Amino acid sequence: MSDGLNEYRTARVAEILADFRTLQYYIAAAPVDPPNMDDYYTEGWAALRQCAIDGQHILNCAADVSVPRTSGGPDEQAKAELKQVQLDAYARRHEGQKIYLRQAAAQRWVEWRDQVLLGGRPHSGHTSQLRAIDQQLRSELATITDESIYAELQASDISMGRWTSEDPSLRAIQRWVRARRR
Repeated sequence: MSDGLNEYRTARVAEILADFRTLQYYIAAAPVDPPNMDDYYTEGWAALRQCAIDGQHILNCAADVSVPRTSGGPDEQAKAELKQVQLDAYARRHEGQKIYLRQAAAQRWVEWRDQVLLGGRPHSGHTSQLRAIDQQLRSELATITDESIYAELQASDISMGRWTSEDPSLRAIQRWVRARRR
């Protein structure tokens, strides 16, 4: 017996995929190479390159299409398939948001570093300021957690009036991500 919610599920998947597509655009547009290659191995530029790699991975990893057969007919099978696709899309959006936030922190680091160096090269007079900027980046990256991202995305979806009744749990998302890292 159908619950009549497959239209909502389909719309929800479309919303999540649209969000993910937007995130992928921003992730792909972020710089990965510094203007001066002497800065290549600095913390912020290394973080930006890792974000680009992570963004490519989340885009390229295969979807889990193993949906169990249901006994409730075509509508119930469609429901099971939509829930599987929703988990896949939701987890990709979650990971995309994490990458995007990490990139934003690294791009702030680049700006702060440029403000300290004023177009010049690092020297001993910059050491304490550059260390402080590196520490700020590490602190910001540490605040980007699965829990904070999940809560932020959930609050955003609710504020936009989106149907969130069947959104996957954070634990389900984390399982999905772990399965793609193997």
